[in-house]
Amino acid sequence: MSHQEQPDTDRSGGGRAKSRWWAVGVTGLALTTAGVAAAAPAANAVERTRTTVADRLFTDEHRDKRDGGKPDDKSKGDPGKTGKKSPGTPVSCDADALIAAITLSNARGGGVLDLAGNCTYLLTASIDDAGLPAISSPITLNGGEHTTIERAAAVDQFRILNVEAGGHLTLNHLTVTGGQTTDPGADGAGILVAAGGSLTTNHSTITRNIAGAGSGGGIANSGTARIRSSKVSHNTAATTGGGILNSGLLEVSKAGIHANTALNGAGVASSETVRIEHSSISKNRAQVAFGGLLIDSGTAVVADSSVTHNIATGVVGGIIASVGTQVTIRSTTIADNVSLTTISGGLGVDSNASVVVTDSIIKNNSAGTNGGGIYTISELVLRNTKIFGNQAGSQGGGIYNEPLGTLTLFASKVTKNIAATDGGGIYNEAGGTVNLNTATGTVVVKNRPNNCVDVPGCAG
Repeated sequence: MSHQEQPDTDRSGGGRAKSRWWAVGVTGLALTTAGVAAAAPAANAVERTRTTVADRLFTDEHRDKRDGGKPDDKSKGDPGKTGKKSPGTPVSCDADALIAAITLSNARGGGVLDLAGNCTYLLTASIDDAGLPAISSPITLNGGEHTTIERAAAVDQFRILNVEAGGHLTLNHLTVTGGQTTDPGADGAGILVAAGGSLTTNHSTITRNIAGAGSGGGIANSGTARIRSSKVSHNTAATTGGGILNSGLLEVSKAGIHANTALNGAGVASSETVRIEHSSISKNRAQVAFGGLLIDSGTAVVADSSVTHNIATGVVGGIIASVGTQVTIRSTTIADNVSLTTISGGLGVDSNASVVVTDSIIKNNSAGTNGGGIYTISELVLRNTKIFGNQAGSQGGGIYNEPLGTLTLFASKVTKNIAATDGGGIYNEAGGTVNLNTATGTVVVKNRPNNCVDVPGCAG
């Protein structure tokens, strides 16, 4: 086993997520190894909209470049679909030529390589557990029309790319596919980014990579990763993070995280800082829990995005804010996500987490038992948000609030949700706190079989 494949949980973040399985019992969303003491949130906490670490780390330069997800975004370092091609060293359509070019670029302290269009660079042998030499300097790989880097089918199993500390890899107009790892702790079957390394993808696709005994089927990032105008799709992880596993700094902008699978956290699993904007997380499937986005620790911002059609066999089809996390969700749609057998179809909020949802829609999600739209046991603030069309197999069609939960609504609407037994709109367990703030325009109406259970100011 090489130094890159030591089962160091701090390196990949996988160990942290792997150690936290959900227990569905009297404590609802409580994690089996969390052991977090319950504490009532401070009264002023629910009144403030948090500025998270993610907001501070991602600058106004990044935010100002948002254009609604247009596919021709020309990110820095990317010539774009119509821009002038950056001067680089041509690399003929031959895997050995690409290996030699990367080796030389590393030796020279960096380089820009122009790969051939309509070409598949077919990798047949492992170089220190990857198909290409480890990236140890600033290197840009420019693709063309239909440029692919792929592991050959009938060869030993290895990841495609490894970015070491001090390495900075930029991919433009490339597809990375076929990477496969088999050893426990071998994360990042497509691309592995070490702490101190960075990855930027522009107009690229990371697809059909398999972490057979590890996490991060498409990408495992412990450094800095920026996924821009790209797709991460149809990747698989045996444990956590089918599409992306993040234990560093992750920015997903104008990108699609689609149809990935994992035991837990099928789309994206993050244990540090993540910002997702103008992107979609959809059709991912978790065999156990957290179909779309797992925020295992740290901070997260999800803005101007959609989290839809994700499935978990167990808990939380869409987004989970795990123990102690701070999450901001703005102008985002969480829709058509499913928890097949237990709780929380759309959004789950775990103990000691703090979540603020603003100007968003949570609709048409379903849970096998409680909390079709939302299931919370901590601090959740909803501002100008619509919760409708959600269904629960038991209680809390729209929202289920546990005894330790504090749910605060401002100018929000909870309508036309359905629960099989009770609390079609909001089900509040004894001891939980729900503040509707009806003077701001909050309404809870047209839910079945009733609007609320144990919610002050709500007409049954």
